[in-house]
Amino acid sequence: MAKRKTLDEHESFRAALRMIAPGTQIREAISAILQSRTGALLCFGPSTRLSRLSEGGVKLNAEMTSQLLYELSKMDGAIMVNEAGTRISYANRFLKPSSKYPTIETGTRHRAAQRFANQAKCLVLAISQRRSCVTLYCHSKRYVLDSVPTLINKGTQTLQILDKYVDTLHKTLDELTARELGNVVTIFDVCRVLQRAEMVHRIEKEVSPIIEELGTEGRLLEIQMQETLKPLSEVSLILKDYYRERPGVTIPVIMERLSALPQEELMNLSSISQILGYSANRSADAFMIPRGYHVLHAINRLPATIIDNLVKELGSLQAILNAPREVLVEVEGVGDVMAERIRSGLALLANQVGSGKGDIQP
Repeated sequence: MAKRKTLDEHESFRAALRMIAPGTQIREAISAILQSRTGALLCFGPSTRLSRLSEGGVKLNAEMTSQLLYELSKMDGAIMVNEAGTRISYANRFLKPSSKYPTIETGTRHRAAQRFANQAKCLVLAISQRRSCVTLYCHSKRYVLDSVPTLINKGTQTLQILDKYVDTLHKTLDELTARELGNVVTIFDVCRVLQRAEMVHRIEKEVSPIIEELGTEGRLLEIQMQETLKPLSEVSLILKDYYRERPGVTIPVIMERLSALPQEELMNLSSISQILGYSANRSADAFMIPRGYHVLHAINRLPATIIDNLVKELGSLQAILNAPREVLVEVEGVGDVMAERIRSGLALLANQVGSGKGDIQP
């Protein structure tokens, strides 16, 4: 139950960042309030729940616009907005949260905001008149918004780190491909790729909230990140090649278990090996037999159904590599043209990675 609550708070926080990101009407109102140095208290949530914990003010039920939100902020009380941030229900409202909810704030407005957000399980924005900053309270979470230039700088630096990790992952993937074509893959090779991929995924989770908070200002960073993360698409194929099939264990389950590994266990390749379904006592130098998904997907314009049929019929990458044209054409969906494309594609890939398997004849 506690896990579900944590997940709800996390999702609510991410949604809150998107709702107040640059390019939205709420962010325009926040910018105007900061420039005028008037301060404000904005509460977002179900009207009935928020009204139970507050009193007084003016009932509006008006469509939310940045101009109206700015004008209403000139009053002393809080402004009540629905969860979607589209309608204003009350203005100049007095909050009355319970004092049993803890707060680390010292100012009256911020103390009330933190307690109210925690008690009502809602989003509250406290815009400081003196400090010219915005503090976001989402359920029990407290977060101070950074300026757009600060966020862009932070996002750019994190993307540079991500790019270095992806470059290492790319090299590791190339090494794995070469070893697959040479039929000399070990558990160590596979687990090292999965380790690098998970490290990349964890850095991605550091960048994503920054880009979400930037809103329209983060579009270029998002495009750059998506381009950088392309090698991650190969990870599920590697898992399909090497995981040990067991009842109830699927690729998404394995990826979830990898994601849940503590950092120190992620550095231990035997932990990854066990998640794949292999014994902790198995030697890291033990050879593995790839099914062939990873390598076959590297061949240009080879349909996924053909790849599935090849693996199902021939059983392993090595069997596919050694199969003559007459055997390939017997596989469902593979004719003479497709068989030639498969063999020429494998030969080209072998030459590209320098595996020494360039003698595959199309």
